[in-house]
Amino acid sequence: MIKFIHAADIHIDSALHGLERYDGAPVDEIRSATRRAFDNLIELAIDEEVDFVLLAGDIYDGDWKDYNTGLYFVERMARLREAGIRVFMVAGNHDAASQITKHLRLPENVKMFATNKPEKIVLDELGVAIYGQGFAIRVVTDDLSQAYPQGDSQLFNIGLLHTCLDGKPGHEPYAPCTVDGLRSKGYQYWALGHVHKREEVSRDPWIVFPGNTQGRHIRETGPKGCTLVTVDSGEISDVMHRDIDVLRWSLCEVDVTASETVDDIYEQVREALQQALDSTEGRLLATRLVLHGTCAAHSHIHAEIEHWTQEYRALATGLGGAGIWLEKVSLKTQPSISVDSILARDDALGGLLRGIQDMELDDSALAELANEVSALRQKLPAEILSGEDRYDPTDPQQLKAVLEDIKELLVNRLITTEKA
Repeated sequence: MIKFIHAADIHIDSALHGLERYDGAPVDEIRSATRRAFDNLIELAIDEEVDFVLLAGDIYDGDWKDYNTGLYFVERMARLREAGIRVFMVAGNHDAASQITKHLRLPENVKMFATNKPEKIVLDELGVAIYGQGFAIRVVTDDLSQAYPQGDSQLFNIGLLHTCLDGKPGHEPYAPCTVDGLRSKGYQYWALGHVHKREEVSRDPWIVFPGNTQGRHIRETGPKGCTLVTVDSGEISDVMHRDIDVLRWSLCEVDVTASETVDDIYEQVREALQQALDSTEGRLLATRLVLHGTCAAHSHIHAEIEHWTQEYRALATGLGGAGIWLEKVSLKTQPSISVDSILARDDALGGLLRGIQDMELDDSALAELANEVSALRQKLPAEILSGEDRYDPTDPQQLKAVLEDIKELLVNRLITTEKA
């Protein structure tokens, strides 16, 4: 029997710019999460007594700030060497030869595949052949898999490749290939990397993206980890995802349609946050709260969004202490009263609302407005202009979204005043 671990997209020491601008963000815990998740990978490999580990690219997150990133990785590889575990890895777009200017010699149990052409490594004692080629430069647009050798019918064949496959939303189209092309090589298992969401693309043969080992921001939600594969008599007998992440990102979506008051919504939020917290199995939870639906309290919540954001943050802290961080509150609710009925009124309020609702800017007007506020960009803190939720007032599309928010705020203020 053979056992191996397939992992990818470790992104050790990912910078994650802009975290400081989030209220109460556990910055140190988030920035150390990629290392701690990789530590879990090392421990899993040792505990499971695997024969080898496959790393399908993007071990790093670009060039190292200093040698500490490389020293950390070498030390973890040495731990696997002491346990008699070999490691086979390819460079991805983030750790391409052109991206990493600093280098350290890796322990002898680690094989980094060439970047100029595919290589084949045969493990005679296991009856396994591993094929791989890494990225020489960050942007690789060729189908690298075409040059991979045909599988050996006398061996268990594994292809190690960093690729977008046939294209995945949110990922650069690097080293594209096709399922049919991979299948034609006659391998029993394709260990892919680059796509951060786990996917079993095929089971005949097995073609697997394990996902990244640790979510780094709100667009990387849910369990993260690696794939543990068992081979018995030359056939795959088990392919199992194993969670190794230490921090879990989630979208906590609450339908408040049935809620009549802000207190009702508060209780719904409490229940939803508690469920999200319970699902993490003791991990730190970073969650974005999204309220949606049509409700009577819509105007009150929108009119006092800052107050309610802090209320929900306090609620989260009370539920989980240091174990939960409410990253953001997003409101997508609609008023239960008819705005159309007010718009139809022939009075000052109706006229004002119609004026606000009719405010539209075409692309040329948006571009002109963006140019006019360009000076504002020079005065914004650097952290506002970076990170996963970066804001740039000179971007016409972002400016349009802000204007829509302003329209929504004005309408809600007016409706709240009218009801009072």
